[in-house]
Amino acid sequence: MRLTILGTAGVLPDPRRAQSGYLLEKDGRLVLVDCGSGVFSRLAQLSIDWTQLNTFVLTHLHLDHMSDLLSIWTARWLLGAPDVTLYGPHGTREFITNLLELFPYIRDHLRVTVHELRARETLPIAGFEVATLAMNHYVPTLAYKFDSQLVICGDSEPEPTLVDFVHGCKVLIHECSFPDALPAPLHTTPTALGQLLARADVEWLVLTHLYPQAAAQTEELIKAVQKNFPKRVTVATDLQVIDL
Repeated sequence: MRLTILGTAGVLPDPRRAQSGYLLEKDGRLVLVDCGSGVFSRLAQLSIDWTQLNTFVLTHLHLDHMSDLLSIWTARWLLGAPDVTLYGPHGTREFITNLLELFPYIRDHLRVTVHELRARETLPIAGFEVATLAMNHYVPTLAYKFDSQLVICGDSEPEPTLVDFVHGCKVLIHECSFPDALPAPLHTTPTALGQLLARADVEWLVLTHLYPQAAAQTEELIKAVQKNFPKRVTVATDLQVIDL
């Protein structure tokens, strides 16, 4: 499995970071998890076959996690690949239906299959075994575990059930939106994340979804997490590749 981290910013603009997006590759198949603003351009920097990118997974339905979705689908239609499959939390089907109604020139050329997922579900997705976990955010939000090796979380405050969910995994991708000094309602700060994961059996924690205040002090973020989680902790960068 190969993970390419496409975007690592939160909502606010950052010239070095696109918004959330993660490309998974396995046995020639591609899965895109989230696609906020800038992810379309990041994908264009990779040597991928756009017609093979037909499976999409959303952690939740906030703009910074899905705003490039229709742009990618439109590109695929123009390249002769109108069929897409989308997975997401409760509300995804109605949301996408309403969104496509605003753009009939796109809607009329696509064939979209939507699967709404529940928490604590395990299912096959494009050759991966995927498990789901509910996170704690403003809207229904899921974390996804791929092949018991990689967990990608949606936005959330520290979620206690995540500790068991990541047990035995190699990599955990988790938001760290703000430094400790700033309030972070329904988001995560580094000390709180380290405290949550203190006894977690996961090899490598990768911090992402950074607002500018956090992106400006990445070393401090890592040190704050490692006070309680003394394992490998790094800050994600756009176009970083992780092979598992």
